[in-house]
Amino acid sequence: MDLRRRTSLQSQHIEIPVKPTVGLMKQNKKVGFVHALDSDSAKASDALPLPLYLTNGFFFTLFFTVVYYLLTRWREKIRNSTPLHVVTLSEIAAIVTFVASFIYLLGFFGIGLVQSFAGHADDEDLDRVILNEDARPTAPLPSPKSNKEVSVDPVPVLSEEDEEIVKAVVAGKTPSYALESKLGDCRRAAAIRREALERVTGKSLLGLPLEGFDYESILGQCCEMPVGYIQIPVGIAGPLLLDGREYSVPMATTEGCLVASTNRGCKAIYVSGGANSVLLKDGMTRAPVVRFGTVKRAAELKFFLEDPLNFETLAIVFNRSSRFGRLQSIKCAIAGKNLYMRFCCSTGDAMGMNMVSKGVQNVLDFLQNDFPDMDVIGISGNYCSDKKPAAVNWIEGRGKSVVCEAIIKEDVVKKVLKTNVASLVELNMLKNLTGSAMAGALGGFNAHASNIVSAVYLATGQDPAQNIESSHCITMMEAVNDGKDLHVSVTMPSIEVGTVGGGTQLASQSACLNLLGVRGANREAPGSNARLLASIVAGSVLAGELSLMSAISAGQLVKSHMKYNRSNKDVTKA
Repeated sequence: MDLRRRTSLQSQHIEIPVKPTVGLMKQNKKVGFVHALDSDSAKASDALPLPLYLTNGFFFTLFFTVVYYLLTRWREKIRNSTPLHVVTLSEIAAIVTFVASFIYLLGFFGIGLVQSFAGHADDEDLDRVILNEDARPTAPLPSPKSNKEVSVDPVPVLSEEDEEIVKAVVAGKTPSYALESKLGDCRRAAAIRREALERVTGKSLLGLPLEGFDYESILGQCCEMPVGYIQIPVGIAGPLLLDGREYSVPMATTEGCLVASTNRGCKAIYVSGGANSVLLKDGMTRAPVVRFGTVKRAAELKFFLEDPLNFETLAIVFNRSSRFGRLQSIKCAIAGKNLYMRFCCSTGDAMGMNMVSKGVQNVLDFLQNDFPDMDVIGISGNYCSDKKPAAVNWIEGRGKSVVCEAIIKEDVVKKVLKTNVASLVELNMLKNLTGSAMAGALGGFNAHASNIVSAVYLATGQDPAQNIESSHCITMMEAVNDGKDLHVSVTMPSIEVGTVGGGTQLASQSACLNLLGVRGANREAPGSNARLLASIVAGSVLAGELSLMSAISAGQLVKSHMKYNRSNKDVTKA
């Protein structure tokens, strides 16, 4: 800690009505010592006969004059073959003067340099002592409970009534899941459930926040039986220049380097003129599985569903479920007597899983009239396919299918990304394309698309489990403009996002959506907010891919992670 900064803080007089303690007396003694160091006492430079700048100038001149004289004399001795150890009286005087001036200059300039390295430890020790003294309480206070303690005392805020409810939950008389409906107070229910959980498990939840959250907002929508909430830091990457507009991209993550790397990619894109995106398809899917007695009957339903003449009738039945859900297509596949029907529909600004499921249920009920022998095994038969890597999503798409591209100029590749175009193109071919093929990747022909997708999803209230198919991405890099510039693109066929429903209505996530200008539903053009969010996700992935590939190409990956992605905390003492 800087001495002047510390003394200036100490000089602020704050009266605290406490009794003097040993710690305070020691602190006062220490502060008085620090003030003495910083007071206007006599300085060493006051003993000099000349002003300091004249004294320094004199010794500088003397030092270089003597050095020049000695070098000249020694050169003459070498020419005349005179032994160097034979010196005259003037040379002895010059040597003594050289040593004296060198000692002065070393003492004046060298000590400060040495102290700049050696003084850190002393400052840290002094800071540690002062902080330890400051941390001493002036009055006895109850010590906080350790995380390792098995038993946890009741929360002091619990009333007698709440204490009885906690005991009933612990004894199994009152179901934990029914607290909200019985009490009518979600915050109170969470506190009681938390206390009961600590008593039942014997484990403390110290460190898991309870206060500062709106538990009413998640009731029946986001989470059941809450006992608190976790904290994830949100960083900002950007501005991302996409389709002529700038976006500050919120990223919720605990991985060091991720935001910084994406931010560097955004900078490279920005100074190169920005990126462009194209939305190829927008449709959420649900695929029920039904079973018949024979393969022939299963095939008859398949032909019926895929007949264009029947589509309008099926669409009318399907579209009754919502004013935004509109049936787009039905694709069927047979496995023996089992039929998988993949319904695809638009869902407005919602991600749309519930919307499409309701429409599918309407169609299944309608089909029972003409196919009474149809046995509905499940409304989801994994041919959708939701929250699993699947070739059908990679080929057919699910949610929003987006392509994003940019041309990065040669000087930007060198100055911002610290690599070159040829190295990036070669690395992309051998890593993202060939390497992924060797690994048998399914939709994973990229460097780390899921990193960016997950961070943006968490920040904006998306379903984090849908990161699996949403991270399907193929990254392409090609040298253009006679090999000078880099064309980079990401193709993402199944980005599943929404700006209404689910976690998007929570305060923090809603604020991040508002930052991007896509909060809530777009009343003028339904679905445009969700489509824009998908394009921003693809643009952010483009920035992240560009930066990470450059770091690998330049050999900076390990160095950057050692610097920014490693904790300095001693885990043995945690």
